[in-house]
Amino acid sequence: MPFPTPFIQRMQQQLGNDFAAFEQALHTDAPVSIRLNPFKWKEIPPLEPVPWASGAFYLPERPAFTPDPLFHAGAYYVQEASSMFLEQAIRQHLPGREAVIALDLCGAPGGKSTHLTSILPPESLLVSNEVIKSRTNILAENIQKWGSPCNVVSQNDPRDFSRLPRFFDLVVVDAPCSGEGLFRRDPTAANEWSDANVKLCSERQRRILADIWDSLKPGGLLVYSTCTYSPQENEENLTWLRHHYQAEVLPLEVEESWGISEAEIEGVKGYRFYPHKSRGEGFFMAVVRKTAEEGSTERVGGKNKGGKKKKAVFSEAPKAIQNLLQEWVQSSDAWEYVQHNEQLSVLPGRWMPEIEALYQNLRISYAGTPLAEIKQKNLNPLPSLALSTILRPEAHAVVEVDLETAQRFLRREDVLPDGAPEGWVLLQYRGLGLGWIKRIKHRANNYWPKEWRIRMELNPASYQPVI
Repeated sequence: MPFPTPFIQRMQQQLGNDFAAFEQALHTDAPVSIRLNPFKWKEIPPLEPVPWASGAFYLPERPAFTPDPLFHAGAYYVQEASSMFLEQAIRQHLPGREAVIALDLCGAPGGKSTHLTSILPPESLLVSNEVIKSRTNILAENIQKWGSPCNVVSQNDPRDFSRLPRFFDLVVVDAPCSGEGLFRRDPTAANEWSDANVKLCSERQRRILADIWDSLKPGGLLVYSTCTYSPQENEENLTWLRHHYQAEVLPLEVEESWGISEAEIEGVKGYRFYPHKSRGEGFFMAVVRKTAEEGSTERVGGKNKGGKKKKAVFSEAPKAIQNLLQEWVQSSDAWEYVQHNEQLSVLPGRWMPEIEALYQNLRISYAGTPLAEIKQKNLNPLPSLALSTILRPEAHAVVEVDLETAQRFLRREDVLPDGAPEGWVLLQYRGLGLGWIKRIKHRANNYWPKEWRIRMELNPASYQPVI
């Protein structure tokens, strides 16, 4: 596939003698990698590890992930290896820290959000945001499958976060970009590329950084990344940020064997992934600290228009219902059991004021773990409970199912496995919660969400497990 001539000319200048190897790499197959969910899957597969990320592995070839029930159960996430370098920013600059509030600003489809959930200090609260509604739905699906109770999913423009000044300890901006790093696996990105689009992306990235800056606490970290090689979208944007705001660019320790290139413009250090040097796609990342001199480091809970106190978003779940819900999840004094409209959820108690502020200032899709919905005075357990890491399986009727039954369930077909009693039944596959059926005499209703269902035809006989 031919690449745009101006792109080739710029990369020749940018890489010099390395360009021939770079161009050759663009015509090879992109590596495939997965990252295990440390809260759900402990077994280490016999695969080559991704060196800069824990629990991450390269696959020898790209399998079909859709037929794998473990993929839908959140046992692993399919993520491009270079973007997992985010872990180094967290490990090196948030080591031994107390729980934080973090924002993944451009979160869909969920790779960095699920990764952050795995590596942030315990009990941290992660807000995963996406501005486009359809992509927010995909983000919410992947976060729920990962199973953490300390997540909030929102759908907002970056400027909306100005209502929450000095709110976040960490902001990750995986900025929309010209997509040069994806050329070899996405021909559309190459066809849509132009110098004008690079300039447009750079301007949009600066607006995003400016819009989100006030919501970062002084002393907090901002991780900026793109999947492009363009200095205009990378180092030049960070130089602009440093000139206009109190921003300190932080270095990272990088093993030479990883093949990552350190780039620097006017003292701004960034880290580049080229496909001929490191085993991954094109990627750029840099870490910035907001200097404490900008103001108080005290967290601000959000601005209310007119200074009036807003009505609380949540009400405490009735005591009898709380007692039941406490049996459904792993016991902890850390949880708050709340009701929002007809939905009952468990939320991390230490962050209740902050979660209230998020709901009062942003468009929130969901928070914590939605446990059940009230239907005609009955409690119907929700899919997120079946997939949650705080689920207590022993509090429910559980049936372990085979591959064929699991696949049929994920296609939202009617399944009635042997041993399923009357009422609500939790289906498990290889020990992981998958979803709910409700047996009514000689049939059972399938409660796997319609929008999550597998639409392709499946053949269990040809299935090869991924892990």
